[in-house]
Amino acid sequence: MVAFGTGGWRAIIGDEFIKSNIKLLAQAMADKMIVEKKVEQGIVIGYDRRFLSKEALYWICEVLTANEIKCYFINRSVPTPLVMYYVMKNGFDYGMMVTASHNSAIYNGIKVFTKGGRDADEIQTGDIEEYIAKVTPECIKTISIKEAQSKNLFEEIYPMNEYLDNIMENIDIEAIKKAQLKIVLDPMYGVSKQALSTLLSSARCDLTVIRAEHDTLFGGRMPSPSEETLRLLQHTVKENGYDMGIATDGDGDRLGVIDDKGNYIPSNDILVMLYYYLIKYKGWNGPVVRNIATTHMLDKVANKLSQQCYEVPVGFKNISASMTQNKAILGGESSGGLTVEGHINGKDGVYAAMLLIEMTAVIGKNISQIMEDIKKEFGEMFMVEGDYSFTQQKKDEIYQTLFVEKNLPNMEDMNIEKIAYTDGCKVYFANDSWIICRFSGTEPLLRIFCEMDNKDKAKEMIGRFVKHLGI
Repeated sequence: MVAFGTGGWRAIIGDEFIKSNIKLLAQAMADKMIVEKKVEQGIVIGYDRRFLSKEALYWICEVLTANEIKCYFINRSVPTPLVMYYVMKNGFDYGMMVTASHNSAIYNGIKVFTKGGRDADEIQTGDIEEYIAKVTPECIKTISIKEAQSKNLFEEIYPMNEYLDNIMENIDIEAIKKAQLKIVLDPMYGVSKQALSTLLSSARCDLTVIRAEHDTLFGGRMPSPSEETLRLLQHTVKENGYDMGIATDGDGDRLGVIDDKGNYIPSNDILVMLYYYLIKYKGWNGPVVRNIATTHMLDKVANKLSQQCYEVPVGFKNISASMTQNKAILGGESSGGLTVEGHINGKDGVYAAMLLIEMTAVIGKNISQIMEDIKKEFGEMFMVEGDYSFTQQKKDEIYQTLFVEKNLPNMEDMNIEKIAYTDGCKVYFANDSWIICRFSGTEPLLRIFCEMDNKDKAKEMIGRFVKHLGI
């Protein structure tokens, strides 16, 4: 079975992520491109460092080239945003990336990009799934890579320089040079080392790199930059007096940050700081876009700076679409992904890292002080979150309770402004407080997020939902 979630198709290696399913998806993509008459230019495809990623890419190319679709094969593991940039810059109708992003090492997957280097939206992925349903094993075409090369249907490329040059053109490298910052880079055994090492070295940063070797098990941890997974980076920054630590997830599209005091900076705070910086210091004007499970501090900052904040469902494709529609200058999510106007139409941890470093250099303060200044001006909110696994039976029970019966815990003591079921179940309280329960689109989990002006109150509210749902 091949089914797309909010971040493409992801599956457990050896279970559903197998050669037959990968070729099935490739044939469906070929059929779709042929019907749409979008085969002439070909397709660009990249891969990350996960187990079977490169092999899966060859299997895809064997099918696509057999259908007379030229494959531009990025011949080294690269960040996902590099592929998105190349699709956008060169006007490809489609691109693909073999990755499961921040999922654990037992997963792999495939992302599909459309015109402009965007994540395929629900319409596109639904269309692909319809083509998949029509494919039988007998109709899957395949040729060898050698034969594809002989027919000029397979070309190896490596557009890293183009991608890095674009970032350098949009970052104040001279300001970073003058700041002479000490940075620790943690690629989390993923694909961002070369890109960020090159950029930071060009900006004359005093650079140390940890966890850069190729490890398909990601050191036994999820390659997702969270407080739990970045303990080594925290220790390195604190013990050696670095200005900050920068981490990216497995495919380089998400960012994690450790400040100068060795504290983990939540992704919500990164978004708030960067939006504040773009408006107050770079002189930009425009709205900000966040997903439904991301901090309402962005609303507070936008309102006070005479701007607007737009809310969209989870899935970065929704953020990108809203940014274009509303001419927003920043869009992001609480899981560490963000993008800025003028760059790619998707999240990029490499670019985000450089913009954050530029911020500290231009403002002339460490991250910890910048965030304290923002809290003094705009107030402070506290987010608490929890992930809960379930059996299929329990999932059905939760769905029935929350989304069919719309049966919620007692909240008579709270000032409820509205309840929405746009993406999960979200309860909006007064003073920008809220709680949301939603099923993950990339993992078998129920996620509950709550943000309030008091951390204990947020924990207590999550506890109400956990008890009510029996999880």
